[in-house]
Amino acid sequence: MLSVSNLSIQFGKRVLFDEVNVTFTTGNCYGIIGANGAGKSTFLKAISGQIEPNSGNVHLETGKRMSVLEQNHFAFDEHPVLQTVIMGNAPLYAIKKEMDDLYAKPDFSDADSDRVGELQIKFEEMNGWNADSDAAAMLSNLGISEELHYSLMGDLDGKQRVRVLLAQALFGSPDVLIMDEPTNDLDYETISWLEDFLANYENTVIVVSHDRHFLDAVCTHISDIDFGKINHFSGNYTFWYESSQLAARQRAQQNKKAEEKKKELETFIARFSANVAKSKQATSRKKMIDKLNISEIKPSSRRYPAIIFEQEREAGDQLLNVNNLTAQLDSTVLFKNVDLNLVKGDKVIVFSKDPRATTAFYQIINGNDEAVSGNYSWGITTNQSYLPLDNSAFFNNEWSLVDWLRQYAKTQEEREEVFLRGFLGKMLFSGEEALKSSNVLSGGEKVRCMVSRMMMQRANVVMLDEPTNHLDLEAITAFNNALVKFKGTVLLTTHDHAFAQSVGNRIVELTPNGVIDRHMTFDDYMSDDKIKDLRKNMYDY
Repeated sequence: MLSVSNLSIQFGKRVLFDEVNVTFTTGNCYGIIGANGAGKSTFLKAISGQIEPNSGNVHLETGKRMSVLEQNHFAFDEHPVLQTVIMGNAPLYAIKKEMDDLYAKPDFSDADSDRVGELQIKFEEMNGWNADSDAAAMLSNLGISEELHYSLMGDLDGKQRVRVLLAQALFGSPDVLIMDEPTNDLDYETISWLEDFLANYENTVIVVSHDRHFLDAVCTHISDIDFGKINHFSGNYTFWYESSQLAARQRAQQNKKAEEKKKELETFIARFSANVAKSKQATSRKKMIDKLNISEIKPSSRRYPAIIFEQEREAGDQLLNVNNLTAQLDSTVLFKNVDLNLVKGDKVIVFSKDPRATTAFYQIINGNDEAVSGNYSWGITTNQSYLPLDNSAFFNNEWSLVDWLRQYAKTQEEREEVFLRGFLGKMLFSGEEALKSSNVLSGGEKVRCMVSRMMMQRANVVMLDEPTNHLDLEAITAFNNALVKFKGTVLLTTHDHAFAQSVGNRIVELTPNGVIDRHMTFDDYMSDDKIKDLRKNMYDY
């Protein structure tokens, strides 16, 4: 068990946490959520001892071990991969190193022999003799092949390092596991493995993530940072979100009787519990449904941007026709011989193992880059809106946000400051924030501006290249809901599993050896055995 007592953290005049009291119990997985800047990562650093709080203390039960996912990807460059993983269990590694040092002594004495004997007993109790094989198995599960196990960390690429550091954190079943954005730079298969691993994990997990599918798959509790406090709620992220929205609606329904509201909440919990019980997640995580409590359901103070995509006109039958399109970067083929006929109402998940391929595809069909071969044509009834991966070119000016957005206005009414301020207010740029200079915005603020631009364009085809980058959970959720409701056509590339699964009805995968095109959901596509074999062949040079 890990307990936090009277924890306060302040940077200058800004108070992040004010006398926080919270307990993390064994067998539960806690998803830490909060608005951007609420202090999620800071809290993890405080409970893991990486920073000192201004007051209060953090207490880990005696004899228990904590493991933290390393954020510095270069911290172990001088160490072999397998050793790096074993170093994740510091007490075990310390014993192993002392034994190795003693054995290496040229003047090995009787006292050294006695000490080795003591260490061996401890080592055996910690299952140390299996450490190498356990670490190797963990690495293999995370996609690090055996030939790399004795390589130096410094010789690995960025994505491989992330996987090794994840193996390090998981190694030896720590009593408390702390992870900040563990799914970053992981592919679908590795994330799925991690979800299953944590769903079966019997100790305490505390995790910060913007991946809603991941939070839903592993969390038994949501820990909400709000106004300098932390509150636990039983259930996963979807339960927290939907229940808080229901509570907010009920608060607005002043005339509804208390017993009617109670029955509505009970019905909601019953429906949610039934869905959880049918899920693929392990039995150990299903216990959360027994703990769901009406009294915990409260309206959230969180603000969600009002994202609504409307069409200026409905498109005809001819939308986008792509013929034999090929693109490459230097000598690398990104995709080849892509044929695509877009149908009205399609919501297409466009993806590739090489993210450069999807970006190149969008850049080509938007007229920003040239293809190596092939051609494309847009239907005359289409009007397109594009959210690029790199939006920096849109903000090379010092205009206020009001003036920045005005350039995309289509009517005189839309050019009026009152209208523009109201529009920006819906995207959480209220009051003086609407007068901020466009060249000083954060990554998340830029994306919200780009989404405002898209809404004003009222396109019937929207293209989005990693739209959730830099956004917080509230904006991601609102964005997701808007695309589900959108009546037009969507081309979407995203690493957000929940986004892809809920929006897409067609999957288009770009490969160096052609295209795979299927009308199905993302989960069905990724779990289909025939498609798995096909994908393997398509990426086989």
